[in-house]
Amino acid sequence: MTHSGSSTPPESPSTARSTRDGSGWLMARPFGIPVYVTPSWLIIAAVITLIYEPVVERTLHLGPLSYVVAFVFAVLLYASVLIHELAHCVTARMFGLPVARITLYMLGGLSQIEREAPTPGREFLVAVSGPVLSLALAAAGFAGYWLVDPQTVVGVLVWQLWVANLLVGVFNLLPGLPLDGGRLVRAAVWALTRRPYAGTVVAAWGGRLLAVAIVAVPVLYGLATGSAPDLFGMVWAVLLASFMWMGAASALRAARVRERVPTLRARRLGRRVVAVGADTSVAEARRRMEAAGARAVVVADTAGTPTSIVNEAAAAAVPDTRLPWVPVSSVARAITSGAVVGADLEGEELLEALRAHPAQEYLLVEADGSVYGALYTSDIQQAFVRR
Repeated sequence: MTHSGSSTPPESPSTARSTRDGSGWLMARPFGIPVYVTPSWLIIAAVITLIYEPVVERTLHLGPLSYVVAFVFAVLLYASVLIHELAHCVTARMFGLPVARITLYMLGGLSQIEREAPTPGREFLVAVSGPVLSLALAAAGFAGYWLVDPQTVVGVLVWQLWVANLLVGVFNLLPGLPLDGGRLVRAAVWALTRRPYAGTVVAAWGGRLLAVAIVAVPVLYGLATGSAPDLFGMVWAVLLASFMWMGAASALRAARVRERVPTLRARRLGRRVVAVGADTSVAEARRRMEAAGARAVVVADTAGTPTSIVNEAAAAAVPDTRLPWVPVSSVARAITSGAVVGADLEGEELLEALRAHPAQEYLLVEADGSVYGALYTSDIQQAFVRR
């Protein structure tokens, strides 16, 4: 069970979400937070049902109804996962961090928190809230188990649920990303070094070591006892280890991106522009741009007010033989109110302004409203991959 934060370059164009998108089916909105379930959950629900059914049958002797009880357990188990993720999200919202969604999938749940916690203390509290609630549910289930008959459907489900919540809580406290325990390690190292990136590196390598251990332990146990590792168990271990390794790698990549965010400056990334009339040909606009030593072209009205910015891809698609005849206005995008950005914006403030109004080109203006230049999304994205 993990939660993710993001400080990423803006994506353009933006896409609208539906009740069935690339992240799964929209099932509910507790506390206003969209909860999606991916198709992979159906696979793990079927696996849990098949594995747990013999246990139910041995205890309750229900015949085919044992499959129903086993499936109910799979649903309740992921309801526990959802509660775990909601703890992260509600805590994050208490600190003013925006939450995009919760996704339930084969290996658990993912809370998409769109901004990193500003301090290691808040990072710690957001991360620890999930395991604490899972362990509290385990304790409540353990207490409740003594109040029910263990030879009933309710007794069997309560026993499995408190054990499941105990495992979820303890497993998530393991010290490596992308688990919550890795977030706790990150917060601790961040507090000691005052460098969030250093915390991410330590926690990510902890996650990689855990991934290796998840595969190595059953193999070494088999060698020590002279027994062959269970095939299903090994497949599951490799799957879980892959999830851990990829999650740690993703956290490192995201941390490198966040390290570059403070260096982003609209004024430095902006391009000098030359203004031309709407009827100017693409060839003439290009000539004027090169003569002025500019790197972008804006289309202005008769009063000299910029109305659109030439799109590089559209201009490049015009055949050379047509350049003198195609008006520059036909390869330009209109400047909307959201595409006007202050030239003094920097870092996270700049990214927030771009995320609020996704576009491919922005007009940079001074405090007095005069034009400074043009900012292209491609230049922002390139700044993140530049070393």
